[in-house]
Amino acid sequence: MLDLALLAFVAMFLALGVKRPFIWVLAYIYVDAVAPQKIGWSLIHVLPLSLITFVAAFGGWIFLDPKRGGRFTLRQALIGVLLIYCAVSTTMADFPVEAAAKWDWVWKALLFAMFMPLTLRTRLRFEATALIMVLALGTIVINGGIKTALGGGGYGTLALLVRENAGLYEGSILSTAAISTIPLVLWLARHGTIFKPDWRVKTFAAALVFASLLIPIGEAARTGLMCAAFLALLMLRSAKRRLLYASLGALALVLAVPFLPQSFLARMGTITEHSEDESASTRVAVWMWTLDYVKDHPFGGGFDAYRSNSFTYRMPKVTGTPGNEQVTMATVTDKARAYHSSYFEMLGEQGWPGLILWLWLQLLGVWQMERIRWRFKRTAEGTGSWQWGLATALQQAQLTYLLGAAFVGIAYQPYIFMLIGLQCGLWSYVKRTTREPPRARFTRPESGAPLPAQG
Repeated sequence: MLDLALLAFVAMFLALGVKRPFIWVLAYIYVDAVAPQKIGWSLIHVLPLSLITFVAAFGGWIFLDPKRGGRFTLRQALIGVLLIYCAVSTTMADFPVEAAAKWDWVWKALLFAMFMPLTLRTRLRFEATALIMVLALGTIVINGGIKTALGGGGYGTLALLVRENAGLYEGSILSTAAISTIPLVLWLARHGTIFKPDWRVKTFAAALVFASLLIPIGEAARTGLMCAAFLALLMLRSAKRRLLYASLGALALVLAVPFLPQSFLARMGTITEHSEDESASTRVAVWMWTLDYVKDHPFGGGFDAYRSNSFTYRMPKVTGTPGNEQVTMATVTDKARAYHSSYFEMLGEQGWPGLILWLWLQLLGVWQMERIRWRFKRTAEGTGSWQWGLATALQQAQLTYLLGAAFVGIAYQPYIFMLIGLQCGLWSYVKRTTREPPRARFTRPESGAPLPAQG
């Protein structure tokens, strides 16, 4: 029955796309994020839903969708260059079999991110894309949030829709994605037209934000906690009543602490004590190994190059009861440990050229969203325009992702590249539909004339 329900839902998506081909783009976003083919039990496992919706999205745009207004931006070109670079590095990878397995999904993520902006030609399409992304992720987040609120969870133990430790179903990745998507939830609750922002929409948005904040607790993910704190600081920049916002946030944190599970508080306490935590110590050791590796392999070792690492380090071990602890130095030997950082993931797999290309792609997005914010802040609508709000939400989402990426290997995460696709589409749309306001210029007045009014 579960398989039939999931298949019926996907079939409905595909059927609606016959009249509106853009819906096939939304169908692929849903399938890629939620992975319904992994939720079912039998029949749905056999059907390649991801490939079907992927081909439908491209085919619908090529043969049925109007092309007017579409522009190819610099960032899309950078994604294309990164795609080619990764393809070449895969042919020369240190571990060809494992690299081919990772390439099997990376190329789709990059190609779709390069293609998606070409389909985003209207405000309705931007909103529909953001809505499907939020609701698709919400399918996982609401499930995990309810279980966390009922007392479930723990590091690596929160049971989600799919029992696998990969993609959006991995604890730290889900925590980062959930927190990064909060700005989009708030934007839809304020500027939405598909579901107009009445009390029901705002209540649902508030509940979804709360569920997103519960995910780092349920997963005991330190990365999610740092992302949440960082996002709160970013939101202060755009808040009208900063003092009130900060005060309410601090009060909510104080009130929440007594209700947090002790296992979560204990794990969060290791954030500043990496030398006493084996997981954090291993990450530092892997990062040091990666820096040594690229000295001899400046162009990287291809996907999964970390499998060749091996290192030994010493870390303190505390034993005994409180007040009578004993600290001894233990020798830890490890090998084939993942990077646990998108920056070192790019460096180890694609070398310095790949890392520079990836950073260029990311930082250019932050700058472009800031340019859009600047442009619309000087219009009649100002910060109340949907373009300013979406640019702000996408910038906050990306900066939060870049912080989480420092501690999680999500350099090629498809969901994050969809956010990049939204940014590229918005940049192209704004360049096409608006004119940049003239820069303020100061001219020296004639002798005796009053100075121009400031303001």
